[in-house]
Amino acid sequence: MMGRIYIAAHKQFEVPDDPAYRPLFVGKSADCGWDGERDNVGDNISDKNRFYCELTGIYWMWKNAPESDYLGLVHYRRYFCHKDDKKRLTGDEIETLMEKFDAVLPRKRSYYIETCYSHYKHAHNIHDLDTAREVICELCPGYADDFDRVMKQRSIYIYNMFILKRDIFNRYCEWLFPILFELENRIDISRYDDYNLRVFGFIAERLFNVWLGHQQLHVCEMPVVFTEKQNLPLKYIGFVVRKFTGGRRYEKKQTD
Repeated sequence: MMGRIYIAAHKQFEVPDDPAYRPLFVGKSADCGWDGERDNVGDNISDKNRFYCELTGIYWMWKNAPESDYLGLVHYRRYFCHKDDKKRLTGDEIETLMEKFDAVLPRKRSYYIETCYSHYKHAHNIHDLDTAREVICELCPGYADDFDRVMKQRSIYIYNMFILKRDIFNRYCEWLFPILFELENRIDISRYDDYNLRVFGFIAERLFNVWLGHQQLHVCEMPVVFTEKQNLPLKYIGFVVRKFTGGRRYEKKQTD
């Protein structure tokens, strides 16, 4: 099997010395001339990167990546890794996995005290997620039950990070992007703060789980290694505070 793993990035970074990996600079960084692919060439939505995050890279892969047996997306600071030593998976190891599985996915994140739906409600504007359901009911009604099932779960796949066989990857993109483009027409994000302007990236994380729930895929879950420090205690505190204080403010503060 032959495939490629693209590394979504918005700045220069240390690229793995492995021919299976290829940098993919997204959004404004695509104009910087760094060595790698750029999501603003060919058929692309690079100008939506502020709102779509790494999805502009996924769209570029869908429309422009060379033929291959599988495609994957990781991040410049997040990679799939071994369960024991946390070393990044090599291209040869990924190829072995893809000979056995349809998909390699990050281990699910558990919310424990939240459902997927209530977690979104406490972190973002829940109207956007409700509107996404409306779009799904209109464009692909067979997925409505899958949407409701995912929203009741307490764990989901996150990061918009995966390795999929190419035909499966294509089917996912054919399903996802029409939903997001229609959602753009129906929600008003003009007053959102910089964090919540990434709304379509956040919603796509949930929709990936909806789509997966409708498929019959042979999946392998792998841990994710972070190459930069995380402030996990602060994240957990923020999670609990949002849960019990009504949620994060998602609009810009208004000034006189």
